[in-house]
Amino acid sequence: MLILEDGNIFKGYGFGSDKETIGEVVFNTGMTGYQESITDHSYNGQLLTFTYPLIGNAGINRDDHESVFPTTKAVIVKEYARRPSNWRSQMNLDEFLKEKDIPGLSGVDTRRLTKVIREHGAMKAILTDATEDVEKYLKKLAETELDHDQVAQVSTTRPYVSPDNGRKVVVIDFGLKHSILHELNKRSCHVTVLPHDTKAETIMNLDPDGVMLTNGPGDPTDLPEVLNMIQAIQPQVPVFGICLGHQLIALANGARTYKMNFGHRGFNHPVKEIATGKIAFTSQNHGYSVEKESIDPNQLRVTHLEINDGTIEGLRHRTHPVFSVQYHPDAAPGPHDAEDLFDQFTELMDSWKAGNKDA
Repeated sequence: MLILEDGNIFKGYGFGSDKETIGEVVFNTGMTGYQESITDHSYNGQLLTFTYPLIGNAGINRDDHESVFPTTKAVIVKEYARRPSNWRSQMNLDEFLKEKDIPGLSGVDTRRLTKVIREHGAMKAILTDATEDVEKYLKKLAETELDHDQVAQVSTTRPYVSPDNGRKVVVIDFGLKHSILHELNKRSCHVTVLPHDTKAETIMNLDPDGVMLTNGPGDPTDLPEVLNMIQAIQPQVPVFGICLGHQLIALANGARTYKMNFGHRGFNHPVKEIATGKIAFTSQNHGYSVEKESIDPNQLRVTHLEINDGTIEGLRHRTHPVFSVQYHPDAAPGPHDAEDLFDQFTELMDSWKAGNKDA
């Protein structure tokens, strides 16, 4: 059973790990990319519901992981493919979830579950094999407080390098997706990945050409120490923020964030670039957003908006070489409309470096 804190109950068939788990239940609207979603650390602590009815039909392969040790709390589907068909497949979804100790639930009316979340918002839920005494579990849910150290749970604890011979980029890991490293390496960037709590002095001692602030889970206001780091480095080096990194840049420059009702999670979110009117379909996974009214126009300029609900999707600093987007331009498995943002980042690094040399 999946028991929601509002009393809704969904019964189905267990697969994957058989452990009981509690977390925030959310939904993803993507028709593809289930492997990338399950291994995305932005889903840390969450029970991930797929709205597409059949999940796992292409199996699991070695190439599409966004992390080695996924921390998604559970996977909820209408139906999972027991016999996948794809030349890259190495195991089915059930085998993968067992290997990673992630419980699954199938046979669920995911359409009804999604409607509940849309109406009442993302909420706490427990996945259990119990068949009675629901009141006990509702009490347990009411007494459970969701974690506030989610980034610390998924960030690397030690620096490591993804080598190349080109630009020196420092990546601050708040729960990064491996596809970010792939995109930087494709553009001749020598990447040094650092823990989320790295100090500004340590970052600048590496003499980077640019700094990337990655995606990650949880509430950005749980990371006040990171704001000091951003304020210290942003006048000195180009900074590019993605998802949680975008929210942290906003907070560091005086804006506020808020928790959305059910967030944006999927691969089909249309975003408009204000300057050009260009529309990009984007990959998104976030439950918090930047409050439009809190933005200081003397500090930040809004560059992108979500077409469906008008939420802030992009920012650029007025005086520092800093920009950010709420969505994922690395976008594995797609769409790839926004890949050029990595090119913009490399161009910004090159022009900033050339400008400093000229000075």
